[in-house]
Amino acid sequence: MSLPQLTEARAPLTREVEILNAHGELEAISIPAERPLTVYVDKRELVTLMTLGAHPEWLVLGYLRNQRLVAGLDAIASVTVDWDVGAAAVKTHEGISDIEERTAKRVVTTGCGQGSVFGSLMDDIESVRLPQATLAQAQLYGIVNAIRQQESTYKSAGSVHGCALFRGEEMRLFVEDVGRHNAIDTIAGWMWLQQGAAPATPEAPLVFYTTGRLTSEMVIKSAQMGVAIVVSRSGITQMGFEIAERIGLCTVGRATGKHFLCYTGRERLRMQPELAGPRLRSGS
Repeated sequence: MSLPQLTEARAPLTREVEILNAHGELEAISIPAERPLTVYVDKRELVTLMTLGAHPEWLVLGYLRNQRLVAGLDAIASVTVDWDVGAAAVKTHEGISDIEERTAKRVVTTGCGQGSVFGSLMDDIESVRLPQATLAQAQLYGIVNAIRQQESTYKSAGSVHGCALFRGEEMRLFVEDVGRHNAIDTIAGWMWLQQGAAPATPEAPLVFYTTGRLTSEMVIKSAQMGVAIVVSRSGITQMGFEIAERIGLCTVGRATGKHFLCYTGRERLRMQPELAGPRLRSGS
């Protein structure tokens, strides 16, 4: 399979600004960058994404993949990003059939950065088949600890969401963006380009981690990426819970230190309660 031609149009992730602190002093700090990226597919405007701009080509590929607008990576000839005009030009080999009808119904999703999914994405979730995958409690703790040690824009500037892809306890990719939906799309694009490289195994399954809530959008996109286990530092929404339960996706939330809540797909989590820390109430 031939891979699409991609630019490497990186952009600064932060900028320095002067602020007034609580002591009445002027201070220079870093804040996350945020810039619009308008995606054109075969010269047709599709969507404008607000992004940090760390990996814009992967973001565009993942967006197309997660929206199911292209059947495979080989349908795309190139992705050209130009930050001077804030645009990403996608060229396909044969065009996208019925693109007007397929993108006519759009659902604006919750969360920072405000994402959107097309209506058909919600309709097709029942067709998703997840791989056999289980995760040991010790591996879960390893994932949480790896995130804690990860250097990040959030630590230096705040105001962003982080997402990561693990194979077992091994972190394969860490991505930050102004919206968690952008971060997961970027990971999806990277996964597309890595097809066939170091596949997951039953002992080391693919696990998606996010600092954000497990909303319906995050659950659906994780499932479409072939990831059966999702971990969050935050909680889960009702719709995210219902969809995850329906398709058998394991969702783990409030994962900090040695504490977590497994909401759905409990059969995928190999419990080792002797490793747990002091008991906390579920609402804490």
